[in-house]
Amino acid sequence: NAMACSLVTFEVDMETGQRKPDLTSVIPLVDGGTEGFSGHVRVMYPCVSGCFECTLNLFPPQQAVPLCTIAETPRNAAHCILYAHLIEAPKQFGDEKQDKDDPAYQQWVFQRAEERAAQFNIPGVSLMHTQGVIKNIIPAIASTNAIVAAACANEVFKVLTNCAAYVNNNLMYIGGQGVYAPTFRYERSPECIVCGAGVQVEIASSATLTQLLEQLAADPRLRLKTPSLRCEAGALQDDPTLYMRGVLEAEYRPNLDKPLSQLFADGSVLLVTDPSVPSPCIKVAVKFASLALS
Repeated sequence: NAMACSLVTFEVDMETGQRKPDLTSVIPLVDGGTEGFSGHVRVMYPCVSGCFECTLNLFPPQQAVPLCTIAETPRNAAHCILYAHLIEAPKQFGDEKQDKDDPAYQQWVFQRAEERAAQFNIPGVSLMHTQGVIKNIIPAIASTNAIVAAACANEVFKVLTNCAAYVNNNLMYIGGQGVYAPTFRYERSPECIVCGAGVQVEIASSATLTQLLEQLAADPRLRLKTPSLRCEAGALQDDPTLYMRGVLEAEYRPNLDKPLSQLFADGSVLLVTDPSVPSPCIKVAVKFASLALS
């Protein structure tokens, strides 16, 4: 996803001044996935339609079971298995890390989970269920895989031959209680860190570069760890690089204590590189906060 978006080139509309993707540089992506009796097919045109990063906030959060429930009031077989895996195993094996793929360890967890389930009259503990819980295995069903794979191949054929309109741009397959396959469109996020124009950040012009780095690290949209900064436009110094990690870090360390108004102009666009971001670099547009009049 990030690689395909980075390959897109842009051209400026002479009438409106807006940047538009050059469609000859856009490489379509077709993606499919399944879980149990459900699946999806997506047709993405990088920087034209919504990409993966645009829709990450729509994915449901992972369900975590409170440890107090596992330890005190288990309600199903999975709770009993997690009790053996998370609570009993450390007591039995200490600091020795156990291999989840080891059949002997799986059998040990299964036996302890059976004993735990018997205490609370909970049915459903099996060796296969134990393996699925401790290894976090996502169930796969051959018929669902075949349907989604065929839909992906069909979309690729339509994109290559232009024989029919392709999905615009997401198809969901729901086969648990019959067959239901709705389609809908994922919109592109203008602040997407992969395909968008850039993330907007507001900060005082008197703030230092260190404070800007701290604000960027705390921003949940960016998820930065060790960022390096460079001005794409608006630099007030000969060297547009503001801060760089690695062997040249000492050379740019004096910039950390300088106010931002000495480094770049209001509305400047910064290019941020970081090992944790999914694209080669992300754009951050910095707007200086206006001072409130007393």
